[in-house]
Amino acid sequence: MPSLLHLATIATAILASAAPATATTTTTTTTTTTTTTTTTTTTLGSSKNVLCACKKLSKSFPKRIIYPGSDQYTAQATDAYWDKRAALSPSCIVVPNTADEVATAVEAISDCNAPFAVRGGGHMNVVGSNNINNGVLIALENLTAVKVNSETVEVGPGLTWYDVYTALEPHDRVAIGGRLKTIGVPGLTLIGGYHYFNNKYGFAMDNVESYDVVLGNGTQVVASREANRDLFWALKGGGGNNFGIVTRFVLRTYAVPEVSTTIQAFDEAAVPGFLAAVCEAAKLDKERPVAAGMVATVTYNVTTGVTSASLLGVQEGVSNPPDQFANFSSISSFAINNVTTMKEWSSNFDTPTQMWRIQFTHRTIKADAAVLTSLYEAWKDAVAEIADVEGLAPTFVANVISPNAVRVGNTNGIGNIWGLEEEPMIIWQFSTSWSLARDDRRVETWGRVTTERLHALNRRKGVASEYIYMGDAGDWQDAFAGVPRANVARLKRIQRAYDPERVFTRLNTGGFKLT
Repeated sequence: MPSLLHLATIATAILASAAPATATTTTTTTTTTTTTTTTTTTTLGSSKNVLCACKKLSKSFPKRIIYPGSDQYTAQATDAYWDKRAALSPSCIVVPNTADEVATAVEAISDCNAPFAVRGGGHMNVVGSNNINNGVLIALENLTAVKVNSETVEVGPGLTWYDVYTALEPHDRVAIGGRLKTIGVPGLTLIGGYHYFNNKYGFAMDNVESYDVVLGNGTQVVASREANRDLFWALKGGGGNNFGIVTRFVLRTYAVPEVSTTIQAFDEAAVPGFLAAVCEAAKLDKERPVAAGMVATVTYNVTTGVTSASLLGVQEGVSNPPDQFANFSSISSFAINNVTTMKEWSSNFDTPTQMWRIQFTHRTIKADAAVLTSLYEAWKDAVAEIADVEGLAPTFVANVISPNAVRVGNTNGIGNIWGLEEEPMIIWQFSTSWSLARDDRRVETWGRVTTERLHALNRRKGVASEYIYMGDAGDWQDAFAGVPRANVARLKRIQRAYDPERVFTRLNTGGFKLT
């Protein structure tokens, strides 16, 4: 999921300007990385296996292998990540241009038994999920092919969602993808995928028609309704690093030429009403819903001790203001409404790289305004425990899961791994940023202890769900803990069938793994 802290920051800035939101119209140009091998005296790590893999990759890709000591290395190992904690030190980096080259790279790494990581957009902030120390990093940024069909779009894993929206805009269509300009296609799609239109079209994973996959032995397969149907199901929420590397997605698209948007601000006194409106949005369950969704955040000003809330809302069509957010508009202190396109809306919400250290942690409840408000109040009180942390910026996030959003996956003939009941739920999340590495353990411990204490209270009240969204999970959380046991067992069988040598378990160890 995007940095909701950053979305809240942008919303606040836009509202403070008291001027209509402007949409960036700059066209994204995709470039191909071409890097010559750099002679370096930097040690490739303690593992002979890593040295073996880097040498093999140098022979196969002499112009696309990157070693420490070059500007290209810094760009790939550090600058490509928005969370400072994700900047690690791979022994070498390979930047393939095609699916065949990805397969060659995986085969070489597997043959050498070397540890590796894979990066698509690099947005997941779980340390080690998309970067590695003393191993090989496969960077997918050059796999940027796009082909727009009448009702689908074929996209490579090197694209961001802004790239996809840009390609679809001339055709008056949208795909179900990320809410920030810089979020990559593969990570969000493979972990589930929140979008503004989940309530009508389901999650990103529910809108994938097929995946091209490189397996652990270097072979390539297609997973779809017609071929490798079990793998097709497993990739719908099973994560991006448990089965293989996806080199092409075929995504369903929808005719949405324009969208109606709103940015609204709420002072501290209005926060309880704001959270009640969030819960009401989760409970909407219409046979033919209007596609509409939001980012709902509450930020805490450490200097003043005051909170404020913001809403970023998007609705299909040209109704201005968007009528699906009437419950919020009635209590909002300020609002900016606009009619635009999905591309231009998303262009406003970028993620600066290497600016913060970030931790997400969350749990889920049945939609209940009183419970959600109590969680917010407990979070606000708990922030005092870490208020002296340098650069602290705490944000409380409420993400909506409506019954219809779940129903789409439950009724499409394939399903997904989540196995959720069709009931209104709220993911309550702490998105916490800070400045210095010295505070990592303190902030991370605070997030874990506070989250689990409040989750235990909700369990006793009978309002807790065990569902965990992989995209917002903390490093310490088990992202598969809320998945039905039968589905986890099925995932493990599929993993053994497609990766019998356990390449994506033994050698690709970052992120959330099936164990």
